[in-house]
Amino acid sequence: MTQELSSQMKVVSFGGGHGLFQTLRAVRLLQPEQITAIVTVADDGGSSGRIRRELGQIPPGDLRMALAALAPFDDEGRMWEAVLQHRYSGYGALAGHAVGNMLIAGLYEVLGSEVAALDAVAKMIRAKGRVLPLCEIPLDIEADVAGLDSDPRIMRQVRGQVAVATTPGIVRRVRLNPEDPPACPAALDAIAVADLVTLGPGSWFSSVLPHLVVPGVVDTLNRTNAMRVVVLNLDAEPGETAGFTAERHIHILKQHDAFFSADVVIVDESALPSESERVHLDRAAANIGAKLVFYDLREEDSKGYYTSRHDPEKLAAAMRSEYCGR
Repeated sequence: MTQELSSQMKVVSFGGGHGLFQTLRAVRLLQPEQITAIVTVADDGGSSGRIRRELGQIPPGDLRMALAALAPFDDEGRMWEAVLQHRYSGYGALAGHAVGNMLIAGLYEVLGSEVAALDAVAKMIRAKGRVLPLCEIPLDIEADVAGLDSDPRIMRQVRGQVAVATTPGIVRRVRLNPEDPPACPAALDAIAVADLVTLGPGSWFSSVLPHLVVPGVVDTLNRTNAMRVVVLNLDAEPGETAGFTAERHIHILKQHDAFFSADVVIVDESALPSESERVHLDRAAANIGAKLVFYDLREEDSKGYYTSRHDPEKLAAAMRSEYCGR
């Protein structure tokens, strides 16, 4: 049965960093009534890491990027996007800090709530959606990594998002510390009433998978009636997923949540050149109950060359086609 996009449509997007930024830009083009970004909070590097260590707050960097992605497309909105993303220069204590990170941190100290601080920034910039943390406490990512010793069978523990993202070894599995952290209640409420849920693209182990090891999110996601869409990365990333096939990305989802299921897996049509690769990926998608679909998703630069980013307009068209055609 074919259905149209509803003006009352509610969309939830999971992720973090640049992948979530592109997804939110795509979701905005669907013009839903409500957009909620649910963002991982395990970053321990750069400005976010400094705020986390010095103030004991959740790292704001990925939350800031999601807010920037939801800024209006008018002149004032573009100004706020630039302000949130701007980093102080120089060599003093503020050097390298993003203005948006400092704003979120300051509002948290005034309001006493991460969610209230994010909502205040969203209101100030007239954001076209809401940004929520996966959890309201800082998280640490721990990974089991092979290939760091001469014996490939030996597994080593690597701790911290930056260390996991840049490890020269092969990441086998990730978990969060503290174990079984409480999910943000507002995030669970958004998942429960969503019509469309997206997972990915993004750093698979540090931005995508953490959502699938938070029990409250897992339970609510498995009960939702929303259409669940997995968007695969355009390429394997250096570090944590170097050498990974597209098929393996899907298997890892199931490995971290045995009950995980989806309706659609969206893949860039240039990602799998051979028919045999597509057959293997189709089987992996079927294992999570999903239909495998291919679209042209890559963004082009001003010279017409493909980039490593998803094109928001192309991704929005793919989502619209799959949602309306189900």
